[in-house]
Amino acid sequence: VQLQASEGGLVQAGDSLRLSCATSGRAFDSMGWFRQAPGKEREFVAATTRGGGNTYYTDSVKGRFTISRDNSKNTVSLQMNSLKPEDTAVYYCAAGPLMGATHFSHYAYWGQGTLVTVSS
Repeated sequence: VQLQASEGGLVQAGDSLRLSCATSGRAFDSMGWFRQAPGKEREFVAATTRGGGNTYYTDSVKGRFTISRDNSKNTVSLQMNSLKPEDTAVYYCAAGPLMGATHFSHYAYWGQGTLVTVSS
């Protein structure tokens, strides 16, 4: 199983950026995004269940980020709006069997990580 994330980038505060992640032809009950800032632990950002009907977000991104998935293409996306400097991190997509999981230990498959830098 492989997860391939799109490239992040350097943006200014207030800008938007969309990350996408494609899996290698397999559907998972839960797909999500995590991030890790320098010197910090990997933290949960957002997740969605197989049908896409249930979504979960960490408090700091609620109202700004939107996770979505396209099961026909086995992709999950993260639309990030109103970005802030504190959103700067390496973002990882992840997939696993536990619906609604918000801890990284519940995800078995990971993308390679993509850097998002938000300048002030």
